[in-house]
Amino acid sequence: MFEIRPGQHLPAGASVHEDGVNFSIFCRGATRMWLQLYAGPDEPEPVEIIELDAHRHRTFFFWHVFVAGVAPGICYTWRADGPSDTSTSGCLFDPRRELLDPWARAVEPGRWDRAAACLDPGAPAIRARVLPADDYDWEGDTQLHVPLADSVIYELHVGGFTRGADANVSAPGTFRGLTEKIPYLLELGITHVELLPVMAFDELDVPEGASDLGLRNYWGYSTYGFFAPHPGFVAGDNPRDEFRDMVKALHRAGIGVILDVVFNHTAEGGAGGPVINFKGIGNEFFYHLDPDDRAKYRDYTGCGNTMNCNHPLVARFILDCMEYWVREMHVDGFRLDLASVLARGEDGKPMYHAPVLWSTEFSNTLAETHLIAEAWDAAGLYQVGDFPGFRWAEWNGDYRDTMRGYLRGDDGLISRVASRLAGSSDLYAAAGRLPVNSINFVTCHDGFTLNDLFSYEQKHNEANGEGNRDGNNHNLSWNCGHEGPTSDARINALRLRQAKNALALLLLSQGVPMLLAGDEVLRSQQGNNNAWCQDNPVGWFDWALVRRHADMLRFVRELIALRRRRPSLRRHRFLTGTSGGGDNGHPDISWYGARLEAPDWNLPGASLLAATLSGVTDDEPRLHIVMNMDDRAHPVRLPAGVWNVVLDTSRPSPEDINPPAPGRQIRGRRVSVRARSVMALELDPGRAGA
Repeated sequence: MFEIRPGQHLPAGASVHEDGVNFSIFCRGATRMWLQLYAGPDEPEPVEIIELDAHRHRTFFFWHVFVAGVAPGICYTWRADGPSDTSTSGCLFDPRRELLDPWARAVEPGRWDRAAACLDPGAPAIRARVLPADDYDWEGDTQLHVPLADSVIYELHVGGFTRGADANVSAPGTFRGLTEKIPYLLELGITHVELLPVMAFDELDVPEGASDLGLRNYWGYSTYGFFAPHPGFVAGDNPRDEFRDMVKALHRAGIGVILDVVFNHTAEGGAGGPVINFKGIGNEFFYHLDPDDRAKYRDYTGCGNTMNCNHPLVARFILDCMEYWVREMHVDGFRLDLASVLARGEDGKPMYHAPVLWSTEFSNTLAETHLIAEAWDAAGLYQVGDFPGFRWAEWNGDYRDTMRGYLRGDDGLISRVASRLAGSSDLYAAAGRLPVNSINFVTCHDGFTLNDLFSYEQKHNEANGEGNRDGNNHNLSWNCGHEGPTSDARINALRLRQAKNALALLLLSQGVPMLLAGDEVLRSQQGNNNAWCQDNPVGWFDWALVRRHADMLRFVRELIALRRRRPSLRRHRFLTGTSGGGDNGHPDISWYGARLEAPDWNLPGASLLAATLSGVTDDEPRLHIVMNMDDRAHPVRLPAGVWNVVLDTSRPSPEDINPPAPGRQIRGRRVSVRARSVMALELDPGRAGA
């Protein structure tokens, strides 16, 4: 039916030419290979099966073939034969299995049945689809190159952001749907969206209890197609261009795109998991296997398998993937899930000079790209403050825990709070790093939402089908006196103030703030701190809250605006307590207790901390911040000058935050800071010596 030619071994994947398509795949251990072509994603039988001749269609360890007459839109799978002595070699070749091309740019999972694939090697596979020749018009679009120091990151789920009943978009749950919400993101004032996994993932990868309840893998940390946008987020028939349309529209609005990527494990799971692609073409090197019994998978991820990231081919695959999403899809950065896995050598032991991490850091293509690590893994390798490399920013788990503890009233934390507020120099300075190495957050997708952090002391994950055994038990949360929703006005007012306190601390800290989508409107997950399988209103953004909690939304907008107009909150170097360089020789930061004396850092019950930040330039007035997490108000002395209140979380909207105004000036040198509140005051530059 088609004319078959030898083809070329590079590039891997499917490459469209005028007269046909070149197919290539790396498969070192195979002795025979077949390419199966399907007219469409749902056709039960292939239109042609092509057996490759090792003498004509193999170069080094790549198998390749050029098929003349094939047009874009055709689907394909591979089959591989070879050794299958898993306990000794680790190889899993089986010619009955159809395999997905790991380099596929588009995937079709319509016939996929994960449970069947685990039992039957001949079960229908996920297919790759050949996209048209790439002639996309970027219209001059490039990466935005917003410095991390000036960034405010907003973590969101592409599907859940617009699937809610009140989303009011034309294509809910898709890249297009997100594009329609750009005006909202602009008004909020964030600089980057950090998208939970958008590479093709297995929605059927859930445990039995969740499957019995009809739940799916919602968050997407189960990747199988690293070069392909997730088909569930696509409204039309060209996933590559729909993703690009979204990126281009976000860039036009001045918003960068950071991808949450999962290179630590894949959707194939452990020994009982399905064979999708990597197990079938290179199980023996793609995963960490037990050297004593190579049928067993080493699991540093809690997900059944662990990618052998520092094997030369796997390291090259990861780097090629990241460079592809930058070069061809114009993304602005990456957040690597369980990134400490990438610091493990082929023997599983930590490597400071891990090739894949340093190659990523020094890649010319990624030179202007933000690199963010979740600097731990599920097997105890915790590298916050010591992740290999220099450019890598890190999710600062210590920032989260310190601020949560302080907010709920834990004793003895003010020295740690000061360190976190000042950029965590105790974690990063000794290694020559900078405040931008710290990604600060109080909440993220994994755990309680901001609303639930102050509404629940226990997780409530029964809806996940695992008997409430899943999710973290160490939440450092406080329900303010009642577990869950309440009609008690006093408790609700305290919860609102605590939510404002958390975001005030976050946006007033040196380093890079990250907000969880929906926190700005007090979104709740009903106490579920592990909503990974809740593709329903529990896990979705509730757009009705934009109206219901408009005052909170206004507070967050103004808080972000305050940060973005003050360079002193976005310093590129650590605070030292010496001259700030622009504010008439004042120290860049001065720390105080309630009476302008140095704080008693070691006092067990201390819960009040104040600091004065100098301006970076002569025209930026000083900012005085007071944090009081005590259950009672405290009178606080102010430095000399006339101060305007710009932030007071104890006040109702719109008095909680405003630009400086005559009516908000403090008369005298003393102010009462109410219980459990954060206050910020700006020096009146015209009356600094009054």
